[in-house]
Amino acid sequence: MTKKAEKVVEEATAKERSALLEAARKVLLASIGAVALAQDEAEDFINKLVERGEIAEKDARKLVREMMDKRKREAKRAQEDLDRRVEDLLGRMNVPTKADIEALSEKIAALAQKVDELKRL
Repeated sequence: MTKKAEKVVEEATAKERSALLEAARKVLLASIGAVALAQDEAEDFINKLVERGEIAEKDARKLVREMMDKRKREAKRAQEDLDRRVEDLLGRMNVPTKADIEALSEKIAALAQKVDELKRL
């Protein structure tokens, strides 16, 4: 493959990856916004229950803390799931990972050094 063709392929791959990551980022941000809104609504509801005397303030704080802990666990699980799915998708698209690119860069550097040594002979 010529250098021009390789560059076109690299640019196309980069655009696909960029579009995919941008879409995933938008979905993730929308999810975070929805969760934050739901949490605010739940806290408002709990505060109203406290004001009406239907639950004690201590119980309300415990309920809010439990809700926040659960949200954090679920957010972490969702992030791990998203990471796994993106990695799987990039693998199916044959997009090289950062580790792949670093390994190739090291090989190129070693080969360049050998070429320089051969030129000196």
